[in-house]
Order: sequence, then structure tokens, then C-alpha cells
Amino acid sequence: MEPQEKEFSINLFPSHMYLNQAYKDMIQFLKWRKVAIIYEEDFGLMKLQEIIRAPPSKNIEMYIRQGHPENYRDILKEVKHKEIYSIIVDTVPANMHVFLRCLLQLQMNDYRYHYLFTTFDIETFDLEDFKYNYVNMTAFRIVDTDNLNVRRTLRDMERFQPIGHSILNKSSIIKAEPALIFDSVNVFAKGLHALERSATLSLANLSCESETPWDDGSSLFNYINAVEYDGITGPIKFTEGKRTNFKLDILKLRMENLHKVGEWTPEGKINITDRQAFFEGGKPNITLKVITIEEPPYVMLHPIDSPFTGKDRYYGFCIDLLKIISDKVGFDYEFDIVTDGRYGNYNMTTGQWDGLVGSVVKKKADLAVGSMTINYARESVIDFTKPFMNLGISILFKIPTSQPTRLFSFMNPLAVEIWLYVLAAFILVSFTMFVMARFSPYEWNNPHPCNDNSDVVENQFSLNNSFWFITGTLLRQGSGLNPKAASTRIVGGIWWFFTLIIISSYTANLAAFLTVERMITPIESAEDLADQADIEYGTLEGGSTMAFFRDSKIETYQKMWRYMESKRPSVFVPHIEHGVKKVLEGNYAFLMESTMLDYTIQRNCNLTQIGGLLNSNSYGIATPIGSPWRDKISLAILELQEKGHIQMLYSKWWRNTGDVCNRDDKNKDSKANALGVENIGGVFVVLMCGLALAIVVAILEFCWNSRKNSQTDRWLEEYAPEELYMDYEDEDGDEAEDDTEDGASKKVRIRRQQSLCSEMAEELRFAMRCHGSRQRPALKRNCSRCAPGNTYVPATVNLPPQANGENGILQMIDYRRCSVVHFDTSAESP
Repeated sequence: MEPQEKEFSINLFPSHMYLNQAYKDMIQFLKWRKVAIIYEEDFGLMKLQEIIRAPPSKNIEMYIRQGHPENYRDILKEVKHKEIYSIIVDTVPANMHVFLRCLLQLQMNDYRYHYLFTTFDIETFDLEDFKYNYVNMTAFRIVDTDNLNVRRTLRDMERFQPIGHSILNKSSIIKAEPALIFDSVNVFAKGLHALERSATLSLANLSCESETPWDDGSSLFNYINAVEYDGITGPIKFTEGKRTNFKLDILKLRMENLHKVGEWTPEGKINITDRQAFFEGGKPNITLKVITIEEPPYVMLHPIDSPFTGKDRYYGFCIDLLKIISDKVGFDYEFDIVTDGRYGNYNMTTGQWDGLVGSVVKKKADLAVGSMTINYARESVIDFTKPFMNLGISILFKIPTSQPTRLFSFMNPLAVEIWLYVLAAFILVSFTMFVMARFSPYEWNNPHPCNDNSDVVENQFSLNNSFWFITGTLLRQGSGLNPKAASTRIVGGIWWFFTLIIISSYTANLAAFLTVERMITPIESAEDLADQADIEYGTLEGGSTMAFFRDSKIETYQKMWRYMESKRPSVFVPHIEHGVKKVLEGNYAFLMESTMLDYTIQRNCNLTQIGGLLNSNSYGIATPIGSPWRDKISLAILELQEKGHIQMLYSKWWRNTGDVCNRDDKNKDSKANALGVENIGGVFVVLMCGLALAIVVAILEFCWNSRKNSQTDRWLEEYAPEELYMDYEDEDGDEAEDDTEDGASKKVRIRRQQSLCSEMAEELRFAMRCHGSRQRPALKRNCSRCAPGNTYVPATVNLPPQANGENGILQMIDYRRCSVVHFDTSAESP
């Protein structure tokens, strides 16, 4: 329309400016902070533009989507994924049933969701499937069916026999559109009647194709605009063609039906007459009786003298889980502890179930919550929700003691037989090298290469040198010996290859043996447990683990069951704590569910899990057969699993409770253990033994050589010419005996009483005086040729300086069996 034409229009539908204000007031009253707006027609966005442009609060987060029947499901899935529970819906009334069906299919019909519909015809839709789901549905109504005039009018409409379809539905509720038409006719009639009273109407034939206006049209517009009338849509009043006086009833879906809980007017704004309808504590007034069993960390109780009372005394994993589920599904609960302390086992004698299962079967409880395993026998008498935790049976055992570290742990990398084989190979190759070197002519060499006429050859590979060469090669050190013949080189090369492999393998395995803590584990699996009789094993009496072994068809588990059933005293325990205690005492393995096993070993570093899972089980919440709560709780559990809430609860009660013991497993995996004396102390023992052996051998060599020197120098007879004056004194300081005549050679006989200890002391004293020198005099008693003047003479013989002769050359004659030495100064230098 053009602006001139719009000035002459009168809209009986409430102004969108006021409707937006009504929506704002409703949002502000409900304290919405996260809102989704779903509209279908483009005009719907224009109707709600004031909410989008100027929301009632700056903290409101809005999610806007345009939908149609084909994509309602996708939009609602997205809204559900974003966890938006406050939704404004503006759809075509003809498509409302499609939208409602999508809500049911996506399970978006619980007490958490609140829908605000913009339609005035909410009463005409079928909401039977939403009445008892505690879903919040709110809408405005323009026709007040509680008004007496409205009822009278609607009663007259019912008596009227329409030619076509009735404008009333079967509930005698008129839709907003025909109601507005009804009021618009009355408003027009009242305006026209007022115009007729004030002036004579001149009616002329008008044509729709003609642009000639009616002369009284402006007057009629003014009279209609001035009409004030109470119609079936409420009070009617116009300002410049817009309806400014009206009343909107606020409807809220309750358990039985839609109820009026307040109203909104442009003057008085929102007025809620039943505030309890919107704030009912978040969930309906329904209390379920929950039976449970005390079992850390699933269900635990605060002490009686604690400040906690009622259901607040209970805490644990299952308690936190039940709190979240009750908030999502919408119920309250009270706890009771099972009297016999059992989960549930069928008594063949009485034909009844005991424990938690028995309480649910007898309908003494609405729910059974705890670490209760889902199995076929229990499922046949009660219902279970979707499992909230998956688990299996495993073996709890005391951590085996560490293998005691031996002093000679460095020998562990190779087995005893390998060490013996290496020793045998060492001896064999040494003798082979000796024999091959003797046999090969290329190993015999001239000791004096400058003298080609020498008829003496020597071989460097004596028996001692052969062993020394093989030893140096084995220890990756040089020996100073190099084979020259091809045969000996082959022996040396193949020995090098052998030692390369042996030492490399030893070095690699030594790192593992010295840095990894090795445990003595008597059992590794259930098969090992079944095949031995030294370690006892059992389960919780009357539990699902016991039933598993009793009913199992697997041979290993049947064998274990026969052992447990026939063992006396009984290996079954009445409570998990008793089983853990028996494990700590030693020589006992406890078969239990993996979740409780994990909880136990997290709090006791002396316990561990042996092997993997023997089966696959699940925990669920038990309900009586046919309970309406099972599906609702199952949906809540699935939602919690998808969002990771159950895993967070598991971490809270299994890992982050503050009483978890500190294990060194991670440190052992990421960092090698420092080697202590107990690991490689044997190497030091070998070193000290080797040093001690070398000292002993050196002493023996020293003793042997000193003994020979002592025997040789026991009596020393020395001859000298007359002109050579020699004055010797014996050890006692007495002058030596002179038995020669003048002009003749003088024979000086010196008596030396030299003991072995004295000789050793003198030799040691002389060795200490040499300090770090690389040279020392050597006594060559077996050599009759000339020797340098610095030839070693035992320190007990005090010779004058002239005794060394001319140019420092002294002729020495050694008589191996005689103690007389002749000094001849007339000998010439060679």
C-alpha cells in the first residue's frame, strides 16, 4: 500500500509493537539468558524484530533460525546440541503438528525445555502427548473463554447451523482469526451506525475499478477509529488505526491441561496470577524410593554424628549420577540401604531373590542404584536402564616382590651356559692360535733383521702370548701382537667377529637388566591361576562374578569354579573389603569387577591387576518391570555419556579424591633407574680381586728373584791387581780379610750373610729411589761380555770409585754356582 492508503486502514489485530513488548516482558519474567527463535514465514521475523534489535537484557544470547516442515528436525537437533532450552516458536498453525511431532521424536519434551508460542490458537492443538512430560509450554490467548459475554456468544454460535464448516472446533473454542473477523464486523457496524446517526448517508453505486473515493469514507474511518467495544477478543480501542487496548491471557501447560496463569495489557504490562506454575523447583512433585548398597566409591555414608541429614548423608559416584539424572528427568528421591548387604542372588530353596534385586521385585523400591551388574537372570525379573558403565572381571593380586639384586648382577645378561661356552671358546681359540702360529712358517722371524746370516728365528706367539692376544681382543684392547700368517689372521679375524657379536649383545642386554626392575610374578593370567594350587583364589559370595564362574561353559573357568566350590575353608568372601584384606595377607588372588579393582589399586600401591578382562559386563539402574521411569532415565544416561559427564564423574571418584597412592610406574617408564652398588658392585669386586692377584703375583716374582740374588751373593770373592787398593767392609763394619802377597793378585774374600727379607728390603728401597724413572740398572749375571759402568750391583757391596775401571767399563764374569767375581781393570773396551 501507499502511505495515503495506509492512513485509512484499521487493524483489529494487536499492534506488533505491543506484542514485542509482551514477549520481552515474558522473557524478562522467566529470566531467560539463552534463547532460540524459530520462525517460518518472512513476516514472522518482522513480527519479532523488536526482540532481536532491543532484547530485554544485554546478557541474552539469541539463536535465530528460519524453518519449514522439512527441516524442523535438523534445526531442533542443532538447538538440542547447543543446549538451548528456551525457545520462541513462530510457525504457521497448519504446520504446528509437524513441529510438535519433531519435539516428541527428539525427546525435547521434558521439564528442562520451555517453549513460548506466538500463536493465539494454542488451545486448538493436540497437546495430549505433552501433558505428563512436564514440558513447559507458554502462549498468549486473545479470546478469553472465561468471560461470560464470550461464552454467551460462543453458545449462540454453537446453536447456529452453518452452511459450511463451523468456525468452532469440537471443544467449543474459537480460533483467533474468526474471532477477529467477528469483532471487526461489529466494529464496522458500530462505526457505520454512528456515522448514520450524525449524518444522512448518500449511497451511490460504486465501482471497484473506479478511483473516485467515497465522500463519506473519511468520516466513516474516523467513526470506526473512535469505536470502543468489548468483543470476544477483549476490549477494543484504536489509535490512528492501530489497536491499543486489548488484553492477552497467558496460558501455561500443566499436568491436566492449559491453564490461565496471568495476563498482559499495554497499560499494566505483565501480571502473573500463578507464579508457582513457572517456578516449581525445576521438577514435578514426585518422590521415588531408591534402594542402594554401601560400596565405595559408588555409595558411601557420612557418619551419624556428621552435620548431614537425610539424603545428604549419602555421597559417591552413584549419588552424583542420580542427582544429575533426577534433575534431567524430573523427580525427587529418598534413599534406603538394603538390609542383607547383597546385590541380588536367586535362592533355589526359597525360590526368591535377595538383596537389591529382591527389593525391586517385591516393589519395595522404585529404583535400585549401585554397582549392580546387568545379567540374564536379573533381567528376567526386573528391568535395567541403559548401562552407565562398562566393565569386566579381572584378578586382584599383591604386587610381587622385586627380584633381589645380586652383587654380580653384571653377569645376568648372559646365561650361565653362555658364559661357559665363551670360556671354552676362549681356551680353544687360544690353543688354536698357538698351534697355528707354531705350524705356520710365516710366524717364525729373524730376531736380528740386520743380520741376515743369523740362524736363529723366534715366534712371538708363545702360549702365554697367545692367551694374551685372545684376551686383549675379547676385552676390545690391544695386545701389541699382530699375526702375520694368513692362517693366524683368519683365526684372529673370526675371533674378532665372535667377540663383536658377544660384546654387543652383552652391552645391549646389560642396559635392560640393570635399569629395569624385574619382578617375580607367579601368575600372569587366569590360566596360570587355574593350573596351580599354591595360590588360593575366590570371589564375592552371592555376586555376579560368582554367578559368572558357576554358569560359565569355558573349561578354564569351570575348572576354577570346581576349585572354589570345593575349597575348604571357603575362598568366597562376604564383602569386597574382606577379599582385599586376604590379598594383602598374601598367597591369595581375588576375582572382582574391574571398576572396583581399579579403585582399589589406586589407593593401595601394594596391589595390582593381573592379566586382562575375563568377560564384559555393564552396570545399570534397576527398575520394576514396566516402570515408566526406565526409558526416561536411559535417555538421560545416554545424554550424559555423549557429553562426557559420566567420564568426568569417574575421574572425580577414582582419580581425584586425594587418597590416591603415588606409583612409580610412569617414572620407571620414562626414566631409567640409577644404578646402585647392588647392581654393579660386582665389577668393583672383580677389579679389587684382580688388583690383589696382581700384587700377590708381583710379590711372588719379587721373592723368587730376590731369593736367587741372595743365594748368588751369599759369598762373594773378588780378585784385583796389586795396584788396585780395595777396602771392603762387611755388614758388621769389620775389615775384610787380605790373603795375598805383595806383587801378586789380591784375593779379597767378603763374607755376606744376606737374608731374603734383607734383600727384599734393599730392592724395595732402591725401587722407591727410582721415583718415576723409566730406566734402572740391570744385573746381568749370565752375561760374560762387557757391560756399561752403570751396571747394577747389589747395594750391600760397597765398591770404590776405581772399581769401575777405565772409561767406566767393567768386565763381569758371572759364575752361577760360585760366589766369586773377578774384576779385571786391564780389559779393553770393546
